[in-house]
Amino acid sequence: MRTIKFAAHYIFTGNGKFYKNGIVVTDQDGKIKEIIDTGGKPPELAGVKFYSGVIVPGFVNAHCHLELSHLRNTFPEKTGMAEFLARIVKQREVKEEIIREAAQAADAEMQRNGIVAVGDIANNSLAFDTKKASSIHYHTFIEALGFSPKRADAAFEYTQILQKTAFDLGLDASIVPHAPYSISEQLFLKIGELAREQDAILTMHNQESQEENELYRTGKGKIAGHIRKNLCIDMKSFHPTGKNSLESVLPFLPASSPLLLVHNTFTGKEELEWLDANREMEKTSMVLCPNSNLFIEDRLPNVELLRFHGLNICLGTDSLSSNHSLSVLDEMITLHQYFPNIPFGELVQWATGNGAKALRMEKQIGTIEPGKQPGLNLITGMDLQQLKLLPGSHVKRLI
Repeated sequence: MRTIKFAAHYIFTGNGKFYKNGIVVTDQDGKIKEIIDTGGKPPELAGVKFYSGVIVPGFVNAHCHLELSHLRNTFPEKTGMAEFLARIVKQREVKEEIIREAAQAADAEMQRNGIVAVGDIANNSLAFDTKKASSIHYHTFIEALGFSPKRADAAFEYTQILQKTAFDLGLDASIVPHAPYSISEQLFLKIGELAREQDAILTMHNQESQEENELYRTGKGKIAGHIRKNLCIDMKSFHPTGKNSLESVLPFLPASSPLLLVHNTFTGKEELEWLDANREMEKTSMVLCPNSNLFIEDRLPNVELLRFHGLNICLGTDSLSSNHSLSVLDEMITLHQYFPNIPFGELVQWATGNGAKALRMEKQIGTIEPGKQPGLNLITGMDLQQLKLLPGSHVKRLI
């Protein structure tokens, strides 16, 4: 079988290793055959294609909402979470064909941006055909919604129907809670029981706003107002816990299930210490969507605190309703601008190997290692002397 040799100024493998002037050898299907360490010397092997820039594995977008892609450039920025949620509710009546076409375009955009795997949220089946036809590896998180205890049975039954539809199409899918402010205790327990039975991956939007914590501590605030006013839900059955949202709801989910906590914009030392004491941290991933956080709340998570606790950090784009692109590289650029001390190699690991691990895809993708088929991306327009991403850095998919 024909082999192809790729070389660049640097090769970052996605697992903490890098090679200056290294060579990656693949077969014609993109499977890694070997990595050649040249000792930093310019490669001289015959048939080597040398690229100016940095070669990294294909990106993993650990959190996306493909079915919301039709909302691109629809909402104003920096309005806060409660206002954003209210606008989402008002956009429910859209023709299905518009949603399908936008999902197809978004999938193509992600492929162009070097994304090879996605953890994608679904509230319906409208993007399922797009995922089935795509070269991207998708894990679909079928999101349950239902803050009223009276809706728990119906909401759970609906997600089970969607999961069966996904399975029938050959898609990987698990049933997950949307967020602490949109799921009743009864629905949380149903999701947790099924996750235990199916050994499923779970995910949840976590502490994306301070109002989420306020809801559980006091029963008041803007999100409580959103639930009453926009969702018309009677909150008499809801009892504040006096704790933050994460501590209030995670006990309803199995501590041994793999879990992706998404956003974590207002997650602090108290929550991380609680997580460490109450969960298997090897199975807990923190997904950062910095451009979405800036779009909605104009605030970023305490990234240095997450790094200090040694958590499995991944990157996501969220949806085009709260982001201007579906590009993992754009998320990396933003993080490098706001947190310049984070080494480039660490950002690559967040964008590749860590995401693959969180989605249980690490045997196939995520790192440049013999036997894997991770895809290869070329990053150009960065500072190669300091190994820093710049606002004009660009990604090109090689394979």
